[in-house]
Amino acid sequence: MVRLLKLVVFLVLIGFVALVGYAYLGDLRPSQGEVIKDIELNAE
Repeated sequence: MVRLLKLVVFLVLIGFVALVGYAYLGDLRPSQGEVIKDIELNAE
């Protein structure tokens, strides 16, 4: 049972390190661009 607990803790730590690495090294910036869209108002 202790070995299973150690394995789970190890996998959680590896997952956390991978998440932090992806956050720092991955391209997480949103794409930006100009959006022009005509709208029609039916106001009377």
